Amino acid sequence: MGPLRTAGRWVPAFLVAVYVVLAALALSLLGWSSLTAPEREVVRDVVSGQAAALLVCAALVIAGLVALVARLIGRYTSAARRLTAETRLLLEANPDHRVDRSGPHELGELAAAVDALAQRRRVAQREVATQIAEAQVGLEQERNRLATLMAELAVAVLVCNVDGQILLYNASARSVLDDDTAVGLGRSVFGIVDRDLLDHAVARILAAPVSAQGSSHVATTVHGGRLLQVEVATVLGHDGEVTGYVLLLEDLTQRMTDSSRRDDLLREFTEVTRASLGSIQAAIETVIDYPEMDAEELRQFIGIVREESRGLGSHVEVWAAESAAHLAADWLLSEISGADLLSVVAAAIEPVDAVTVSVLPTADALWVKADSHTLARTVAHLVRRLRERVGLEEVVLSLTRARGHAQLDASWSGRAPEPDEFQAWLDERLTGGAASNPREVVARHGGEVWTGRSNGDAPHLRLLLPLTEAAPAPPVRPRIDVDSRPEFYDFGLFDRHEESLAWHDRRLDELAYTVFDTETTGLEPTQGDEIISLGAVRVVNGRLLRQESFERLVDPQRSVPAVSTAVHGLTRGMLIGQPTLDAVLPEFARYAADTVLVGHNVGFDMQFLRLKEASTGVRFTQPVLDTLLLDAVVHPDHDEHSLEAIAARLGVDVLGRHTALGDALVTGEVFVRLVRLLRLRGSRTLGEVVEASRATMQARLDRSMYDG
Repeated sequence: MGPLRTAGRWVPAFLVAVYVVLAALALSLLGWSSLTAPEREVVRDVVSGQAAALLVCAALVIAGLVALVARLIGRYTSAARRLTAETRLLLEANPDHRVDRSGPHELGELAAAVDALAQRRRVAQREVATQIAEAQVGLEQERNRLATLMAELAVAVLVCNVDGQILLYNASARSVLDDDTAVGLGRSVFGIVDRDLLDHAVARILAAPVSAQGSSHVATTVHGGRLLQVEVATVLGHDGEVTGYVLLLEDLTQRMTDSSRRDDLLREFTEVTRASLGSIQAAIETVIDYPEMDAEELRQFIGIVREESRGLGSHVEVWAAESAAHLAADWLLSEISGADLLSVVAAAIEPVDAVTVSVLPTADALWVKADSHTLARTVAHLVRRLRERVGLEEVVLSLTRARGHAQLDASWSGRAPEPDEFQAWLDERLTGGAASNPREVVARHGGEVWTGRSNGDAPHLRLLLPLTEAAPAPPVRPRIDVDSRPEFYDFGLFDRHEESLAWHDRRLDELAYTVFDTETTGLEPTQGDEIISLGAVRVVNGRLLRQESFERLVDPQRSVPAVSTAVHGLTRGMLIGQPTLDAVLPEFARYAADTVLVGHNVGFDMQFLRLKEASTGVRFTQPVLDTLLLDAVVHPDHDEHSLEAIAARLGVDVLGRHTALGDALVTGEVFVRLVRLLRLRGSRTLGEVVEASRATMQARLDRSMYDG
């Protein structure tokens, strides 16, 4: 913009100067033609004697004329550009802004007219807003009821679109996950539930007849090793297409612990019972075998029976009391038809290189109780090992009834693995999932697994699984109408589709942003100054999500100079015992994942973060935007680009200044309004905004942010 503004000022001035020179030459030629020969000789002598002085005077006159015209033109063009920028600001960012009327009188009158029109617009907007508010009283009451219901609902609920972006959540969801960086509007649900696991659950739902489509259960582990059961249901649009998912979360960690405790109690009870019954049986058999024993011996054996019976009764009471609270561990398993189970297992085996899968039809309608996703991955793991060790090329899957169990066979031609080798495979850890190895998966299902040959058959891998008596009745779930959405949640993301574009090719309104700020012990990161406070807030779909803010105090493990305390109010005593930056930065990285970083004069903050990459192992690779540079793009004719000056221009209230979260909130409000103005200037993608920022003079302060 700088070269264009210069050309717009000086080119007209030079054209005026050329015109004056040409006019002077034309007049001189006319005067010369009217002179007689003696007069021309006199003029020639005078001009030749004063040529240098005349040339200097002409140059000074022309230069002065050019400067005067350029100044006059520049005064008008600069004022016109400022008026244009402030009019856009008034229309898009700050309706209460008053246009600067300085400059030429004519443009001042135009600015006054713009202010008058803006005032009428404000009055009209207030009248319309009042009418809308009166018309929406009933709707607002319904929204508040829904908000209250969601807040008080004990069930943890997440709603996401087809790309996995969270559109709605309640307090219970955050409580279950116990990680405020995992749940937030616009965040990816795949940080909680593995994408393959969710796809598996949705595939099971869609495979059922439309009239019977309900929900599907899966289990997964989350950060910290806790186990979640996730019930997945689909959200349908008006055309019947899946537009999103509803996830109900339940923390099963304690139930898993309780179940393990019950198993331990049962094992202990079995051992005690076996010993007591053995003693009782031995005493009774002795009495029966030796009827002639004297009374004293008989009394001793009867005493043994009495004591063992009392002890056994006591153990039964203790076991019953302790095990009453511990339910069986079938909560991870759900009913699935034998045909569906074979399809799931076949789909899991297909990615194994150079292995062909065939499925034999089931003879009757078998239903089993299984964690089909983990079970299928277990079979695929064993098939992969068979491919590596015995050269398996084709596998045939079948499911039959066998003595009250479902017998799942995977058969192939060739040789069987060695027993010791197969046992070692059962102890290998699976990637992801709720169980650590195939042996645990089979044990959790109450089944058995082995490999070998029987009656001359082909070698096979065989699993025995518990049968279920009948098919489960699908739960009835109310259809979610996407048009009746509450505005305090961001259902606009239902319209989003998965993007494969690079960062810089994506539109500004498609991106999520993390606006952050730091407070430090000083201004010299390379001289030992440290971060002592980190605050951030997210921007999704053009909305500043204040309720999803991030704020941490940091122990710098060094003193805080008084001159710094005077700015942010933080003292060494306030920071002692707070987490160090090594603990805080990974949290912040999770909070800011998959977002564009935004800050004001952000090069300062980024320098602190970059210097900590080696010690913390945290590296921020996403794009970075600076509101200082963005304002220089939007308002190139303003000299002041401090946060306070920008906020004043955009009508943003400055609260909590010089606290990390307070500055992040102000910067976030400023950023949201600057984005609107950037779109008016034609900058619609992140790449276009970055290039515009690079072109500003202020970008030279930190070129490293925008290079590469």
